[in-house]
Amino acid sequence: MQDVRPIGQDAVHVVVDMQDLFAAQTVWHTPSIPAITPTIRRLVTHRSDRTVFTRFMTPLTADEAGGAWRTYYRRWTPVTTSQMDPAMLDVMNEFRSFIPPAHVIDKTTYSAFESDTFVNLLDAMACQTLIVTGVETDVCVLATVMTGVDRGYRVIIAEDAVTSSDEDAHRAMLDFVYRRFEDQIEIGSTAEIIASWQS
Repeated sequence: MQDVRPIGQDAVHVVVDMQDLFAAQTVWHTPSIPAITPTIRRLVTHRSDRTVFTRFMTPLTADEAGGAWRTYYRRWTPVTTSQMDPAMLDVMNEFRSFIPPAHVIDKTTYSAFESDTFVNLLDAMACQTLIVTGVETDVCVLATVMTGVDRGYRVIIAEDAVTSSDEDAHRAMLDFVYRRFEDQIEIGSTAEIIASWQS
């Protein structure tokens, strides 16, 4: 895996699902979130105007979900908004002061690209490069990264700014899976990305 190449003005930092839903003591709690919060803040501070926060939005009830998502939310009923305070879907407090100029878009699936609002925003920002941070490395980050690859974006993953509730899956993604796409996915530290990204 080569070092992170220079990053131009076309880059957008996508912060995946850094929400109270995952940071707080819910059934989807990700204990390692505090470890990546400072590094994500460094990247957001560097270019808050080129930052997009995604929020994973859960339905009111499982029956409101479609297809296999209905089965999924019957398993995870505690995170439906009839059972959980909808405020848990908010971006974590540590990042709210950056919004605006940072943007927030909502999604109901793992990949941010399933949101037309997200796709249109990237187009409006003339984005060709995605810098990806957030949770979870092996679920929503994975889905967003792989759709980005399929759509032809240059993708950069900040390895010290992604995490998962499953440490083994997190490490497998960074050590093996993402590295299979070395022509399309770059992996680097937050410090390397900031140093390479024109302010």
